[in-house]
Amino acid sequence: MNLASLLTEGQIIPELESTDHWDVIGELVDHLTDHGFLPARLRDDTLEALKEREEKISTGIGSGVAIPHAFSDQIDDVVAVFGRSREGINFEAVDNNPVHFIVLFVVPKSQHHLHLKTLAAIAKLFTRSEVRRQLGAAENREDILAVFGAQPVSA
Repeated sequence: MNLASLLTEGQIIPELESTDHWDVIGELVDHLTDHGFLPARLRDDTLEALKEREEKISTGIGSGVAIPHAFSDQIDDVVAVFGRSREGINFEAVDNNPVHFIVLFVVPKSQHHLHLKTLAAIAKLFTRSEVRRQLGAAENREDILAVFGAQPVSA
């Protein structure tokens, strides 16, 4: 799976406005609903599902990356959004470092295998320091999407 297959330029926020963990999740979900990637009627349920997941253990996986994710029984396809914060956000990451790159995704509840596959592919991508460097240096949505698109497809 290539992250570029889940994202369009419209699903990329080159500079997040929020600076707080929960506000950022809200900003990302609002972006999805405001731009028609997620039905607005699912906003509150999605936020609640993400909050429940995040309260179990932070999705800040380290190296400046967080992958908040949840299930929904009201969607048919994975919905994702990428946000970048040059300033960094305290996401209570496992390494206690600020998070600069956030990939939030929602998976249909019936597709648990897809959830694991998506999570693994995103985590694997962000283990590469060169990818993080390129994403940090990217000027705009197009550049960010090009970084994702240039990555090899993994299973």
